[in-house]
Amino acid sequence: MKIAILSCFYPFRGGIAQFNANLLKELGDEHDLRAFNFTRQYPSFLFPGKTQKVTPQDNAVSVESTALLDTANPFTWGNTARVIADWEPDILVVRYWMSYFAPSLGYVSRKVKKYCKGKCKVVAIIDNVIPHEPHFFDKPLTKYFLGGVDGSITLCNEVGQDLLNIRPDAKYTVIPHPVYTHFGEKLPKQEAQQILGLTPGKKNILFFGLIREYKGLDILIKAFSGLDDSYQLIIAGEPYGSFDKYQKLIDENPNAERIHCFLNYISDNEVKNYFSAADLTVLPYRSATQSGISAICNHFEQPMVVTDVGGLIHS
Repeated sequence: MKIAILSCFYPFRGGIAQFNANLLKELGDEHDLRAFNFTRQYPSFLFPGKTQKVTPQDNAVSVESTALLDTANPFTWGNTARVIADWEPDILVVRYWMSYFAPSLGYVSRKVKKYCKGKCKVVAIIDNVIPHEPHFFDKPLTKYFLGGVDGSITLCNEVGQDLLNIRPDAKYTVIPHPVYTHFGEKLPKQEAQQILGLTPGKKNILFFGLIREYKGLDILIKAFSGLDDSYQLIIAGEPYGSFDKYQKLIDENPNAERIHCFLNYISDNEVKNYFSAADLTVLPYRSATQSGISAICNHFEQPMVVTDVGGLIHS
């Protein structure tokens, strides 16, 4: 079967690109696959992080792709659809995680089906129907996107229910978020602590991943004030926006000297250091669907404490 995947791939970085690289590898064992990439994922003014692309230090998995789609430039949308259709795929897979992508992906999906004269089915892998930080335009844009797909895959039951709330006749199946296996093997805890410069002999609590409001890091910092000196807290990830309010909470925390911050994007080859040093990972999210962090925890056999939101409790 010929399967085209339209989403972000290397040299874009982050969980979606990592997921897509693994998906390409697994499906490629049995099918003829081709990856179609973005030329631009977001305009810079919409991206709160430092960079959307990998750096030489990231050690990310490189995959071959055809970069065509500028999500902010409608003049590229028709050409993207034409190039994909000319390859004559049986299935076009598109990733959807926020309504910003609805216009471009919805347009391309419709055009590919038209150019292929109905011989190509469009399947969406939906991370979020409604973003974690919602806007008034999310539902109408998502409805437009869903109108161009033949079926969907959600990564948890909660997203499936969100899908039905917007489109009651939606055809979908739930396939739980896969375990990430590309971050290497777990290190001895003592070795990992030494690499990170942590105080040995402590019980280490980890908060990992991009730091955004909905992930509730402030809740964890406040809760950490109630723990004795046998614990230390590791905060590892790039802030999306200002870290000032979290730093204020750290400065005011009676256990501030046992809070260790690594405020940068954690490259693939560094991930194992944090999960090997940690005894427990905490996901204190205010809202959630599923989480790539829980997929990493499962790979490293790391216990988790999560809030009862979205699909986290079933991770």
